[in-house]
Amino acid sequence: MTSTTAFWLAGRQATGEDTFDVTSPWDGRPVGTVSVPSDAQIEEAVAAAYAVRDEFAATPAHVRAAALDHVSRRLVERTEEIARLISAENGKPVKWARGEVGRAVSVFRFAAEEARRFNGGEAQRLDTDLGGQGRLALTRRFPKGVVLGIAPFNFPLNLCAHKIAPAIAAGVPIILKPAPATPLSGLLIGELLAETELPAGAWSVLPVPNDRMPALVQDERLPVISFTGSEKVGYAIMDSVPRKHCTLELGGNGAAVVLGDYASDADLDWAANRIATFSNYQGGQSCISVQRVIADASVYDRLLPRIVAAVEAQVTGDPSDDKTDVGPLVSEDAAKRVESWVKEAVEAGATLLTGGDRDGASYAPTVLTDVPADATISCEEVFGPVLTVQKVDGEDAAFAAVNASKYGLQAGVFTHDVQAAFRAHRALEVGGVVIGDVPSYRADQMPYGGAKQSGVGREGVKFAMDDYTYERVLVLTGLAL
Repeated sequence: MTSTTAFWLAGRQATGEDTFDVTSPWDGRPVGTVSVPSDAQIEEAVAAAYAVRDEFAATPAHVRAAALDHVSRRLVERTEEIARLISAENGKPVKWARGEVGRAVSVFRFAAEEARRFNGGEAQRLDTDLGGQGRLALTRRFPKGVVLGIAPFNFPLNLCAHKIAPAIAAGVPIILKPAPATPLSGLLIGELLAETELPAGAWSVLPVPNDRMPALVQDERLPVISFTGSEKVGYAIMDSVPRKHCTLELGGNGAAVVLGDYASDADLDWAANRIATFSNYQGGQSCISVQRVIADASVYDRLLPRIVAAVEAQVTGDPSDDKTDVGPLVSEDAAKRVESWVKEAVEAGATLLTGGDRDGASYAPTVLTDVPADATISCEEVFGPVLTVQKVDGEDAAFAAVNASKYGLQAGVFTHDVQAAFRAHRALEVGGVVIGDVPSYRADQMPYGGAKQSGVGREGVKFAMDDYTYERVLVLTGLAL
């Protein structure tokens, strides 16, 4: 696994003069060595993508769909190998890594399906007014231009898939930059794409260092940027290129609300187990992991000990072990940051009920109560296995607590009341409301994105294709309608 991995330049393998090492956050062992493209090679990839844009847009749908189906099938065939790779470079427990591969399989399959039905055209009669007599408008979608896709480390395969699969489906060339900490999974997608018959130049996978990204971001030949990552970096990108189209899928501090009607023992057991699992399942490194629990006072005292017990039951350790629920964070620095935020909260008056210990890059699953509203861990995205629990009086107070955040990605509401579900959908300032479960649920075909500081635009295959393209109207005249 430590041989040098080439990158993918305009559909072919290439190497540069420089390399960097990828190491396991669990034990520091080498996972791979990755070749870094030179400035000249980056320019070659961008020029190739720009040159092929018209040809790729005109590629028959069956060609693009066949390529996407091929990648989906190959991911299935190599599931265990790829899951082990994700676990090694990311520290994700292998059982969750297998799930990530399964989701990427679906993303490429969904994209193949969308490629076959995309751009079919919508006809609109214009003779609703006298001036439009004999006229028909036909609307189709066309690429805005080459996409620069920037993926994060926490889902190193699936979030690369969410950039590249919709682009191929829409006939849009893409330059994909995987995260520096976890480039191997994205480069493996390149390996599978290279087995297809897509036009040369239609895609590149370039592990470009972060300090060399500003030039790519500014390049006028890349008018669309799809970024998943931190709020700070995402908005810095958008501010630097105000005339480009930017889709930003940023952070959150996902809230799980437990309303008073969710009160049976079975209800509370289910809620506690789901909350415990999905506050910790990626080491908390998911934009929609449960960070805040907001519980009605009528159920709080029965729910809290269940949450603590379920969190303490999470199995921590070696991510390559099938029994492990919670592995390390992506780096020791990430774990140190989480440690400092918990310490700050406790010093400010928060109560630590379980966890709070760090061992290298690993941080123990942690539950806090009585956390001050101005503590960093209340205001920011912890991106670690830490959960805060607060008591509120009634539905209105619960929904207000959810909205008392600069973020608004997703929220979960545990209730049996359909009317309360619709009130939540209206009241909560988030991109998605999940009823009867945690905010951490995402289906890869649904629109996914946030409100407020959680970003702009939507992912999900069809919705990303819409972001990568624009409507162009054709008006036909002199028709006998």
